[in-house]
Amino acid sequence: MLQQILQEMYIDPELLAELSEEQKQVLFVKMREEQVRRWKESELKLENEDKKNPRKRKPGRKGFVKFLEGSDGHEWVWVMGDHPNDKNIDDILEEEAKTEALRKAELEMEKLRQQEEKELKVRLEQEQHDVELAKKKMEEDIRRKKEEAEMYQSIKEARIVAQRLEEEKKKEEQKRVENLRSSFAQERRVSMEKVEKAKRRRSNELYVRWKEMRRQIEKSAEEESKEVEDNWHYREKQAKEAEKQMQTLAKRAREEHCNSLRLTSSVISAASAFSEGVKPPLPPKPKYLTQNALASQNGISGTKVSRKKRSLRPKNKDDVVKWFLEEEKPQGVGIDPTTKEVATWFHGVISRVDAELMLQSKTLGAFLVRVSERVWGYTISYRAEDRCKHFLIDTSEAGYQFFGANQVLHASLHELIEFHKNNPITVMGGEKLRHPVGQSKDPPDYHGLLQPKILESTSL
Repeated sequence: MLQQILQEMYIDPELLAELSEEQKQVLFVKMREEQVRRWKESELKLENEDKKNPRKRKPGRKGFVKFLEGSDGHEWVWVMGDHPNDKNIDDILEEEAKTEALRKAELEMEKLRQQEEKELKVRLEQEQHDVELAKKKMEEDIRRKKEEAEMYQSIKEARIVAQRLEEEKKKEEQKRVENLRSSFAQERRVSMEKVEKAKRRRSNELYVRWKEMRRQIEKSAEEESKEVEDNWHYREKQAKEAEKQMQTLAKRAREEHCNSLRLTSSVISAASAFSEGVKPPLPPKPKYLTQNALASQNGISGTKVSRKKRSLRPKNKDDVVKWFLEEEKPQGVGIDPTTKEVATWFHGVISRVDAELMLQSKTLGAFLVRVSERVWGYTISYRAEDRCKHFLIDTSEAGYQFFGANQVLHASLHELIEFHKNNPITVMGGEKLRHPVGQSKDPPDYHGLLQPKILESTSL
């Protein structure tokens, strides 16, 4: 299974959740080593291809960027603020704010000037209308006076009166026009002064508003920066703690890996010494049994059971049951070879949660073995001091071993359990299988995996 994961460089999240922290660290190290190996192969392949077929540059392209050089011969770089004539950013922003405020004020005052000119135009038209009315009224008076003069005076006197009336009319019209022009010019001058004054006032208001807004923004930015800095320190503290935990786990995984290598080496050395007739310094590990020998020992037919090539993980529970009935049950898995009954620690296809519920009230060292629904194998659920741990057991043609590299291989599941009653599963954790946890339901949870005749003879 480990080889399949390294080949695909992917592990199912549900399967990953079943691994212990030590197994996760070992898997991470192996996947990282595989990534580095593939990268080196890819780089070597590219180098060989480049040597055989060197790349040609496209025509019309120089293939490099040319920078402007300064008097010192190096790339010319301008940094704002370094030159004595350079303005600092605050002065630049303030000038831009003043210019923008003046522009906005001019736009607003232009609209106000157009409105006032429109009002002056209306008033001028009204004045002209009044002048026309007055002119008509004056003409009517002159005509009337002429008629009266003609009636009571001679022609000469009438002409003098008419001439006087014409002169008075011209003087009155000229006076009205001059008054109207003077009034319009005065009002226009006052309006322009008013607009200019309003423009300056509005420009100052916009500039003051910009200053206040900038002050608020700087204050808000300072508060946010302080909050971000505090949050960053908190996150940094958390990251350091997490990194410390990861380093501790990685150290434990490396130690576990090294101890596994030493243990494997000691097993190989002991086996070699034993085969040469030399008594090894330590007691030999339990002898591995072949599948046929194990089946004969358990009182089952000695027909060899061949394992089929399967996918990385089962699709569902039915696949697991079928796999167990076809491959594991004929080998006597779950049966105690001494009593020929179902082992107390053996359980069926139960979930991680159900296993933890069975173990939560048990003492340190309590354990059970359940058929895994995530892989073609089993899971040891173990009651530790502060929590429940779960260790995956992988199955292969050679035997049974914990998930990972350089693990001790056992000929049967029963042998693996017996071995770890005296030897810890991990060196750092010191997990020894002391108290097997049996069934709490009737019928037992392995009802669909073992034959009824076996169940009848099983004492729970």
